[in-house]
Amino acid sequence: MSAPTTDSARASLEALRTEIAKAVVGQDPAVTGLVVALLCRGHVLLEGVPGVAKTLLVRALAASLQLDTKRVQFTPDLMPSDVTGSLVYDARTAEFSFQPGPVFTNLLLADEINRTPPKTQASLLEAMEERQVTVDGTAHPLPDPFLVAATQNPVEYEGTYPLPEAQLDRFLLKLTVPLPGRQDEIDVLTRHAGGFDPRDLDAAGLRPTAGPADLEAAREAVAKTTVSPEIAAYIVDICRATRESPSLSLGVSPRGATALLSTSRAWGWLTGRDYVTPDDVKALALPTLRHRIQLRPEAEMQGVTADSVIQATLANVPVPR
Repeated sequence: MSAPTTDSARASLEALRTEIAKAVVGQDPAVTGLVVALLCRGHVLLEGVPGVAKTLLVRALAASLQLDTKRVQFTPDLMPSDVTGSLVYDARTAEFSFQPGPVFTNLLLADEINRTPPKTQASLLEAMEERQVTVDGTAHPLPDPFLVAATQNPVEYEGTYPLPEAQLDRFLLKLTVPLPGRQDEIDVLTRHAGGFDPRDLDAAGLRPTAGPADLEAAREAVAKTTVSPEIAAYIVDICRATRESPSLSLGVSPRGATALLSTSRAWGWLTGRDYVTPDDVKALALPTLRHRIQLRPEAEMQGVTADSVIQATLANVPVPR
């Protein structure tokens, strides 16, 4: 079978939205964000109240891409080895062998990551960064593609361990999964009344539209997408402006600037171009940067949000011609 072309890979990934819509109603921005993260080899933080289909979204994406997926419910008693795996003694051979944990998958849903202690959070974030798990001095590489979609509940903080800024910075994107609009919610109920079962995606008619080969061809094309010196300077100016904002105690780091470069490239390619425009940068600025800045307490008390600071920054930084 011949390798996918750039155009066929793009068409296959574009078809994902239609396919996932068979199971998930009205979450196109989150679907697009997950695809962008896969193209950039990054990870995603999903924030939304319970019951807005975050788990279903990841399962539907995996089914549409023919990828393996696992889910871990993060709890206060979860140990690092429960995520990464551990050495298990085999009585027959009198030796220890490595038993892989759920992190050995293509799409890992880390449910309520802020409910587990920092040590377990750190073990997952190390696997995300290094793309391997080291046990007893032996490195075990993770599969490729590998994406962590970590969720957190924005309204219930009792008994949680919020991720520190240095760890939040490891996520490529922070996507908000909002409550559906009225018509979307009616569509959800209509589907359930018609027999839709979120645990049976095959019965919902979900079929693979792309595979790992399409993803690899797309990644190669994204890496060749042109970024002009003017666009690179525009990204840097946006990030530097956040560091001077009076509302922020922490602005976007250089890592954030490189992340915005990557996501803008992926979005430019997905929309059918081999170059990046200022509009691509603007389109991805919020999800790429909102978790990389820290508000001053007095700004929070005045109702300022991370999104409003980034939007004001975009409005003030001159756009290249």
